[in-house]
Amino acid sequence: MERAMADGDKSDKTGELERILDVQRKDFTAARPEPMETRKDRIKRAIALLVDHGEELARAMSADFGNRSHDASMITDITGTIGFGKYCLKKMDHWAKPEKRSLRFPLPLMGAKAELRYEPKGVIGILSPWNFPVNLSMAPLMQVLAAGNRAMIKPSEFTEGTSDLLQKLVSQYFDEAEVAVVTGGPEVAQTFSSLPFDHLVFTGSTQTGSKVMEAAAKNLVPVTLELGGKSPVVLGRSANYEQAGERIALGKMLNAGQICLAPDYMLVPEDREEAAIAAVQLGVHNMYPTLLDNDDYASVVTDRHFDRLQSMVEDAREKGAEVIEVNPSEEDFSSSNTRKMPLTILRNVTDDMQAMKEEIFGPVLPVKTYSQVGEAINYINRRDRPLGLYYFGSDAAERETVLSRTISGGVTVNDVIMHVSMEDLPFGGVGPSGIGSYHGPEGFREFSHARSVYTQPKIDVAKLAGLKPPYGDTTRKTIEREMKKA
Repeated sequence: MERAMADGDKSDKTGELERILDVQRKDFTAARPEPMETRKDRIKRAIALLVDHGEELARAMSADFGNRSHDASMITDITGTIGFGKYCLKKMDHWAKPEKRSLRFPLPLMGAKAELRYEPKGVIGILSPWNFPVNLSMAPLMQVLAAGNRAMIKPSEFTEGTSDLLQKLVSQYFDEAEVAVVTGGPEVAQTFSSLPFDHLVFTGSTQTGSKVMEAAAKNLVPVTLELGGKSPVVLGRSANYEQAGERIALGKMLNAGQICLAPDYMLVPEDREEAAIAAVQLGVHNMYPTLLDNDDYASVVTDRHFDRLQSMVEDAREKGAEVIEVNPSEEDFSSSNTRKMPLTILRNVTDDMQAMKEEIFGPVLPVKTYSQVGEAINYINRRDRPLGLYYFGSDAAERETVLSRTISGGVTVNDVIMHVSMEDLPFGGVGPSGIGSYHGPEGFREFSHARSVYTQPKIDVAKLAGLKPPYGDTTRKTIEREMKKA
């Protein structure tokens, strides 16, 4: 009986998702062509939702995590997303302009024309994760709306309170035919990723991303996958170590390291290893003098994720790593049930350790050493291409060597993570760290169909060039002309 009810619930949910998709697609088709002002109105409403309810959403995120900095949530999820929406409003008229394309001579003289139009695709699905549940739902939505599409959003079940609140608020600011939020667990996410959208955006792990892509492929749905991986930090000998240490510590402890772009491991000169570790420790002491009762420091999101991180540290310890807990006030974490974890630095790591095989997604920082920077480059290149790469140093030649000989989704020089906050730069991965990108004009194009339009002149071009039967001397002269080497 319970199995039958569960199957019935799943069927009901599938039917509801298909109904919303059908409503949005029909409304999208009937409304074409929509003026730019309609698109802008939707973005303004999305911004208004965040302005009016940002504080409420930040409180919901903190409750879902157990503790999450209110100010950090306001910066990363609320004001950052508002700023991105305003950026889209400013740029979208320019993005949407048709582009003139060149033609072979003498076609332009005959009156032929070629242009590229960026047109909306239709209904876009957004599968968003738990680590930045508002930003990673609403930021892609801004460009989806800028491109003239409708959207269905499935946020994570791990941040259930935030997801429920987002569903409620979106229904107040948008008609279901424009934007809709659907909630539920893994079964709903699986059904969602199997819908015949016109495009699907997923942010999450590489493992889950491959399943999403497989499900989308059954309907030939194009995908944007924002994944993760092990983003390395290369410290050159010329780096300002105190500054680098603080910036790495901030990137590793913001949201307790639960960031797809968090620095995953450090590569440091072997004669500067102790200085690099000391610099990170100093950064933690300066920014987080206490941890357990510090509202600025987030909890790990669930018991399962917390246990995974603890197991990762123990695995490294058992295999010979030196484990350094950065605990400025020497607090007793063993008696706490807050799921807070101090930054844990791992020295003498080896590639068979869990911490060097998996994306960490938490406050654990392995350190590897190199004698020459080429060793660091070779190590990075033997692994999957990361979402981010970070280089610290003032040696311009060394910096260019690192950048030109490695491949990553994006790069920040002399800091970590920051390239994602540059609105005019595309954000995306490469290979296992992602497919496609959004942000910048590239995001608008990602959610648009680039439609080629060629206008033929009145003159019979095919006859003039000898391109239609009966073929003769003109045809052969055209072939001879085209066969010349460049």
